Parts: sequence; structure tokens; C-alpha cells
Amino acid sequence: MSTLYSQLPAIDRLLRTPALQALNEQYGQSFLTRILRDMQQEARDTIRQQHCLPSWHNDWAQEAAARLARHHRSALRPVFNLTGTVLHTNLGRALLAERAIGAVSQTARQAVTLEYALDEAERGHRDRALANLLCELTGAEDACIVNNNAAAVLLMLAALAPGKEVIVSRGELVEIGGAFRIPDVMLQAGCQLREVGTTNRTHLKDYRAAVNEQTALLMKVHTSNYQVQGFTKAVGEAELAALGAELGLPVITDLGSGSLIDLSQYGLPAEPMPQRLIASGVSLVSFSGDKLLGGPQAGIIVGKKALIDRLQQHPLKRALRVDKLTLAALEATLQLYRQPDRLRAELPTLRLLTRDREEILQQAQRLLPPLQAAWGEAFTLEIAPCSSQIGSGSLPVDRLPSYAITFADKAGRGSGLEALAQRWRQLEIPVIGRLQEGRLWLDLRCLENEPLFLRTLTS
Repeated sequence: MSTLYSQLPAIDRLLRTPALQALNEQYGQSFLTRILRDMQQEARDTIRQQHCLPSWHNDWAQEAAARLARHHRSALRPVFNLTGTVLHTNLGRALLAERAIGAVSQTARQAVTLEYALDEAERGHRDRALANLLCELTGAEDACIVNNNAAAVLLMLAALAPGKEVIVSRGELVEIGGAFRIPDVMLQAGCQLREVGTTNRTHLKDYRAAVNEQTALLMKVHTSNYQVQGFTKAVGEAELAALGAELGLPVITDLGSGSLIDLSQYGLPAEPMPQRLIASGVSLVSFSGDKLLGGPQAGIIVGKKALIDRLQQHPLKRALRVDKLTLAALEATLQLYRQPDRLRAELPTLRLLTRDREEILQQAQRLLPPLQAAWGEAFTLEIAPCSSQIGSGSLPVDRLPSYAITFADKAGRGSGLEALAQRWRQLEIPVIGRLQEGRLWLDLRCLENEPLFLRTLTS
């Protein structure tokens, strides 16, 4: 064993070798030295426990380089999203448009007029520029921007109904991802929930009968993450807005996903649009920036100026405000909506949602032969029709026709597919599919970089 210990090189000698000097330039001596000390201790442990040198003993530089690369790898790693869910919450939701990426890069590099009014040479408001653009697109009087739609709902309730009642249909008391529940948000905002109607049927008279001197708001929640079908009745925003105007009560709507265009023109399920709700008389509408809008994570509130002013003055607004990079990405995304004829080409979310099924099939036919050559010995590969999902929290019950390449274990073992999925998750660029019906499915709807995908799975 003493002979084995004597073969361990000194750190000073290692640092003088050309390969490690290059790593020193790249990562710095302090961190490189730490890695080498860890390797030395690991080598000593291997000698003591196994009476041999570690497998990497003949190339300390290569092993150190691999460890350094792992330590410096970002926690937010690029992946191939082949799950079939376009707006996948766990995989980052909307892909940003190139214009938005460019705007973020430019804003990050230099000082910007985040809260500086050039005309008056004094402090301005960071929401102002985007508020004007949102008013143009939605017809609202004013707008407010926070860090996500949950924050938007919290701010509306805390600013407009503290200690008061908020009337909501029982069928709209939803829970979305992460156990975010409307009743819990109301509790945190200091409001009192007043449920009306039943799970499947709520009438205008139910709202009217519930109003009392403690009522502060009438609220609608768009149930984008589930559907109740059959014997149902819901009160529309226009009806509720008319009742609110009659009784002198604001009407607010949590729209959730939110879309600034009529999706039905692209053959997608129609979603309520903020501008239509504003036109119908709703006082405030909140929606997300990173779902159907196709931008960064943000919560957007549009509506009456007097109410927006109250939101802006509430202490929570500062805690929930967005930074300059989010504002830059959101502004660039919203600018795209000024050119609706170019939107499909420039907005990745819309491009992926509207991919032609025949185009996806042709892609599958191109990919199948090289994938079979690489994986066909252990797995049976087939092209299979499937249904993509718009989003796990955005229209999850609606489906888009698509095609997948499926893998079935020739040995008939489910563990083989699980091992394959695990192996792909460990790749430099992980490939994320879904296990279903005894097969591993790679839904190709979101696959755009075909050459990189092939190199990842066949090299």
C-alpha cells in the first residue's frame, strides 16, 4: 500500500503540467486546487479500502476537467421537451421570441430608463412604458405588472378588499399547480370568501342575493385547468359587470392563461381575451405573461385607472414588482402583437401550437431510420399518432394531433424503458419524453433542432 500511496502526485507538480495550467486559466487556481485535493483524498480512500489506485489515476487532468465542468454546469439546463406538453410548467413554459431575447441581452448590458422619466429628468414609474402598450392592445385605462399571475390575484384582493367579502362562484374555487388555491390566496390577502351557487350551476341571482354591506368585489376565475360538463350554468363577465355597475361594486377576473389574439383563427381552442372582457365592463383582468401570451413569467393586470392606482400604491406592489430583464422581454413580446400577421412566425409558443400534423409526421419519418440504427437492437421503434397538450395548467384537457416515435423494450421489461428514460435524462442535453402504455414516447411537436437531437441520441 505504501507503494500505491507514493504514486499519488503532489498538487504543486500537477499544477505545473500544461493541461492543468490551461484549467487554471479557465477556472482559477483556488477552485482547481480544491478539486485536486478532493481527488487526492478520494485516491487515498480507494487505496485504503480497495488496495488499488482509482480508475482515473493515469489522467488527473482529464478527470479534473470533467469535475470542474460538472461543478460549473448551470442548474437551468437546456433539454429536449418531447413530453407533448408545449407550455410545460416544469420545463420553463413559453420559449421567448428572438426579439425578446435580444431585448433582455441589450438591457442587461447597459443602464436603462427603468424608473427615469427623460422628459421631466426625474424619477418615473417602471410600469409606465408597458402600461401604455398594454392599454393600446387591450383598450384598458391603465395596467400594472407583477411577477406572476398568482401575485396579481393576491395584489388585487389585498388592495381592494381587505377585511371585506369577495363573492365567487363555488364552481370557480380552483386549485392550480403547486397547491395554489383561490380560497387560500383570499385568506392571505385578508379577505373573506363568500361562495355562491353550486359546483356545476351558478346564476346571477346567486351573486345578487349574496351582496351586503361587507361586499367589496365580485370575482370571476377562469377555470382553464379543468372543465365541468353536462348540466352546467355559469354567469358571464358581461352579466356580472352589469350587476357590478348597478350595485357600485368592482368586478375582477382572474383569467389565468390569457391570450391577446383569437386562437380559433389558428384552429386552436378559443380562450377569453382580456380586451373583450374590458370591453364588456370588467373592472380589472389579470393574466399570465408566460403562458398563451408567449412571454416571460409575469402577472399582468389591466383595467380601470382608479383601481390600478390603488394597486400601485399598495405596499405589496413593491414586493411583487418585476425587474428590468422581465420588463424588457415582456415589452418585446407585446410589441409583436402590433403585427398580428407576423405573430405566428415570430412567437415560438404560437409556432409550436400550430405546427401542422403532416409536417410532424415527415419529421418522424426522417428521424426513425437513424434512431433505429442506434437503438434498434434492444428496442422496437415505431411512429405512432398521439395527442399533444397545450399546457399542464393552460387548457390541459384540449389536445393537438401530433406524432411520436415510440420505444418498446424487446425483452418486454418495463424496467428497461425506465432505465432508458433515466439514461437520456443524464445526457449533456437531456431528452425528456413520457412513459405510457408500455412504451417511451417522444412527441415531436416541440422538436425544432433536428440535427442537434440526432447527434445527442446517436453519438
